[in-house]
Amino acid sequence: MNHDVKALLEAVRDGAVSPEEALLRLKTEPIAELGYAKVDLHRKLRQGAAEVIYGAGKTPEQIVGILTAMKAHGQTSVLITRLGEEAAQTVNEAFPVTYYPSAKIAVAGGMSPADGIGSIVVAAGGTSDIPVAEEAALTAEFLGNRVVRLYDVGVAGLHRLLAHTDEILSASVVIAVAGMEGALASVVGGLADCPVIAVPTSVGYGASFGGISALLAMLNSCASGVTVVNIDNGFGAGFAASRINHMEAKG
Repeated sequence: MNHDVKALLEAVRDGAVSPEEALLRLKTEPIAELGYAKVDLHRKLRQGAAEVIYGAGKTPEQIVGILTAMKAHGQTSVLITRLGEEAAQTVNEAFPVTYYPSAKIAVAGGMSPADGIGSIVVAAGGTSDIPVAEEAALTAEFLGNRVVRLYDVGVAGLHRLLAHTDEILSASVVIAVAGMEGALASVVGGLADCPVIAVPTSVGYGASFGGISALLAMLNSCASGVTVVNIDNGFGAGFAASRINHMEAKG
């Protein structure tokens, strides 16, 4: 069950919140209509995590407008992805944000405290994969996870990865980020006993076809338990890993 809804129902049960107040919270306007955007105000209630702003293609003024609507409805922290540095400076004038240039991520408000069941390991094949890996890592941290970063541990020097076997074996989820031939995900999948989320990157020479080679290699992984997100989709991997790391036992 969604954490926020469950907490609200428990508060009603314990007498901390009246049924009328709980009903009011659930009936609050679900969408803020801005003309250029329909801000989903109930996403956290439904899914456990509030709406994230995808910055690419939006003007700084549009982002500020969306932030204003979110803040007005009680969202204290907002994640903005794929935000250029110049746009981040403009947004920062209206809303103070912490900007991470490598990942092109901005955070308005603070990171959530880590409350997942374990740790998420983000392993990057090479230094050139770090921007996508950081997008995954920062997304996971924003959503309340402890993240362990293992960077430049690609298969061209397998001993670099094997030196971190303990971290991999103790993880709840591993995100394997790699371009070129994308072999890192299969190697990690053969070591880990937890879900592995593979992220192909567009890093590589001509025959890598902008990440398609890594994508196909990861989709055809012989290691069980490896799932794959889209090319360069660090955000999607970090979000999925967070959900896994916050799963509750059912039944």
